[in-house]
Amino acid sequence: MAATALPQRSRPADDGVTRLDVIIVGGGFGGMYAVYKFNKLGLKLQAFESGNDVGGVWYWNRYPGARVDLPSIDYSYSFSPEIEQEWTWSEQYAAQPELLRYIDFVAKRLDLRRHFQFNTRVDSAVWDEDRQLWTVKTNRGDTFEAPFCIMATGPLSVPKKPEIEGLDRFKGRLMYAARWPHEPVDFAGKRVGVIGTGSTGIQIVQEVGRQAGELFVFQRTPSFTMPMRNVPIEPEYMAEVKRHYAGIREIARNSAIGGARPLSTRGFFTVTPGQRLALLEDSWNQGGLAMLGTFGDLMINEEANEHVAEFVRGKIGEVVTDPSTAESLKPRGYPIFARRPCLDTGYYETYNLPNVHLMDCLTDPILEATEKGIRTASGETELDILILATGYDGLTGALLAFDVVGRDGRTIQDKWKNGPRSHLGIMLEGFPNLFMTTGPNGPAALANIIRMSENDVDWIADAITHLRKNGLGSIEPSRKIEDDWMELVHALAKNSLINKAKTWWVGANVEGKPQGLTQFIGGFSKYREHCAAAAANGYAGHQIEPVRQAVEV
Repeated sequence: MAATALPQRSRPADDGVTRLDVIIVGGGFGGMYAVYKFNKLGLKLQAFESGNDVGGVWYWNRYPGARVDLPSIDYSYSFSPEIEQEWTWSEQYAAQPELLRYIDFVAKRLDLRRHFQFNTRVDSAVWDEDRQLWTVKTNRGDTFEAPFCIMATGPLSVPKKPEIEGLDRFKGRLMYAARWPHEPVDFAGKRVGVIGTGSTGIQIVQEVGRQAGELFVFQRTPSFTMPMRNVPIEPEYMAEVKRHYAGIREIARNSAIGGARPLSTRGFFTVTPGQRLALLEDSWNQGGLAMLGTFGDLMINEEANEHVAEFVRGKIGEVVTDPSTAESLKPRGYPIFARRPCLDTGYYETYNLPNVHLMDCLTDPILEATEKGIRTASGETELDILILATGYDGLTGALLAFDVVGRDGRTIQDKWKNGPRSHLGIMLEGFPNLFMTTGPNGPAALANIIRMSENDVDWIADAITHLRKNGLGSIEPSRKIEDDWMELVHALAKNSLINKAKTWWVGANVEGKPQGLTQFIGGFSKYREHCAAAAANGYAGHQIEPVRQAVEV
């Protein structure tokens, strides 16, 4: 059956409301692909982005050292063979400027920008049950209506301000890593402080440490980080990749992480101590996240995990020359890989520089910010520049940042007051025709976000096409299938060592936020199987309504 036109729900023609088929919120990888996909389907759409260009997190994250921690050939779109052949990566792990050039290339190649309204925030999205559509209002005072609304806001888009008293008093330059200025920043001769030593902080420290007059790193929780060992991509290798992209993508789609990195099913204690050490040394020398895939039981076997953690601690001791500093940099008290694994290029070596000072906030906690700098229990450190690399209100922050109102006036804040819940991380019971990409109950931060974005957008497009072909008005998960999904998510998460670390993965970085591992940890390939099963048999188990109001001619 051919697709039918979407019904234009009745409304006066001169009310100033823009009528659409699909509204898309977000201009990162997910939003860009959604724009491409729904435009190809012939739907009238409008996308909104708070920045003044596409790029999502890579538009905002311009801090020194910003770089992807997945191989560039994995961290790129797979839906267009033409783009794959026309674009050539220069490094194994692309830096932010190259990633932004790639995003710009895709946007121009597919003419995506004309569908975006930039410098625009969505203030509210309200479901109209009688007319089966979403009414979206923006900070510009404009109103849009569409049957379908897609939240491509991503898991990391709302920066988190640290709970440090007195930040507003600081009279030096206060900078957020997640909202970095577009112009260059001169650190020469300056006293610079960095708060935060996660992935972002590590990338900043290893760059700014070589530039600043003095750098003071306020470390609250040390992170495990491994050498990236980034290399240029030689033309001959890039030519090989382009010849074999189809197979590389197929491997990625059918892997647990959505990428081509090797993963072993080998148990840690199935090999001898000497063999374990040799395998760990090999993965350390390979660089990247090779170590994470060396053994298959590192996130469920605490003893095995501690052996690997101690191996990495030993490497820190080999690199950092001051024994006290080395000891403070060694993470303890949580399993390795229970926090986001980090990659670096000379991070630990940075602490051997005479101008770089580690401020151990576990033994000397931050008390407040002052006009001149940061005061810890031992005294005040005067600063010219203070950089906050304190992360995001992850997974749920973007959707909770504005008003999303579903059936019967129920808000998403109400629905998620005890933690996020959805079906597949894509749809929510009580919120018909509202879709998410890379939502908090899918693999979210645990797999390649571009593979997830493509999977989720394709699933959403199939669901909308199903409604159009059959003259249907709305779709949402039933309470039962949402409960069943969340039961599976919680059951899988129960024995994971991820629960033993206080991270944004479990909501522990935001005061008052419900805590718990709500991501699907069963692997990307299994997630795809669940998505396919949910769409089978005409979306059995979903609550699907016919069009309630006749089309106005």
